[in-house]
Amino acid sequence: MKIVLTGFMGTGKTVVGRRLAERLALPFVDLDDAIEAAASMAIPEIFASEGESGFRRRERELIASVANRGSCVVATGGGAVLDPENVRNLRTGAFLVCLVAEPAVILQRLGADARRPLLQSPDRLARIRELLEQRGHAYAQADLSIETSGADVEEIVDRIVCQLRLDVGPPPRPSPLVRGR
Repeated sequence: MKIVLTGFMGTGKTVVGRRLAERLALPFVDLDDAIEAAASMAIPEIFASEGESGFRRRERELIASVANRGSCVVATGGGAVLDPENVRNLRTGAFLVCLVAEPAVILQRLGADARRPLLQSPDRLARIRELLEQRGHAYAQADLSIETSGADVEEIVDRIVCQLRLDVGPPPRPSPLVRGR
């Protein structure tokens, strides 16, 4: 099974993804890290030299290659699900989980991280709210949405694992006692 974590930056996709992959003994793919490795540049450098469109092109190519991967846990970038082609590719054999958090919590988690090109604004909280509003419809496409504002990593991983066992696993076998009646 492939599990894809989507959601806005600072919602916990990477840290939850790493822990979930570890717990399920699956490979972990962080798309932003993979983009940086393939480009031999950090994301802010990609944005500076190629613009957002260049970054999104790289992201789309990588997501297309991930579509054919077997079981793994994938953490996407925050804007990956804005492209319908990406969503189709991410859904291929996958369960999509959107991690969400309150804007103030996102701001607190990100702090003054200058590696976030889309948050270069004098009012970062207003920019976070604006981007969340623009992306809400895309994040709503997930199979499961989990609020991470007040939860720790283990709680979030437990919820995902529990949901997968209920909705994705094989149906329960009837008890021998039930068949005998």
